Amino acid sequence: MAKVVKAEIDLSTEEKIKEAASKVFTKKGYGNARTRDIAEEAGINLALLNYYFRSKEKLFDIVMAERIQKLFGILTPILNDTATTLEEKFEKITENYINMLIEHPDLPIFVLSELRNDPERFADRLQAKTHLTQSVFVKQLQEKGTEIHPFHFLMNLLGMIIFPFVGKPVLQTVTGGEENYLALMEQRKKLIPEWLKMMLAKA
Repeated sequence: MAKVVKAEIDLSTEEKIKEAASKVFTKKGYGNARTRDIAEEAGINLALLNYYFRSKEKLFDIVMAERIQKLFGILTPILNDTATTLEEKFEKITENYINMLIEHPDLPIFVLSELRNDPERFADRLQAKTHLTQSVFVKQLQEKGTEIHPFHFLMNLLGMIIFPFVGKPVLQTVTGGEENYLALMEQRKKLIPEWLKMMLAKA
């Protein structure tokens, strides 16, 4: 029993540290963040943080890997689903992403801010070239006979989903608060696929 309780405590502490690190890295960036800042955010002492994660770099790599997986992990299975049409993929990607970003609104800022610092490593970690260029999604677009590069559709799709969360602080103020902002995000679940279908029809 004691071992089970200890394991639960360890897991809870690790998750607390990672959540704190994500907040500090998002706010200050990797270069300006200190392990002491993360320990304070997590409500623990520095020695305990160092016990779980030996260095800031190791902690950052773990947090970044998890955040990348969360942000892009839902994309690949949908892109390579042979059982769904292109239009259905638009709908699935939109709904899954918006639901996930409503739950984790700071995720895009954290990942995208660090993406600029090391884009090659980021792309390698995602295996982006392989996942995108050889996906069922791209093949289905090519079968449509469109002259527009498939990445335009993907960039438009992700841009329309992710940007409102990057700009959430401003948009929330302009739209009149959290409730109105979330209502708009719910509307986008239906609007974005329709916009993509219109773009596809004119291509």
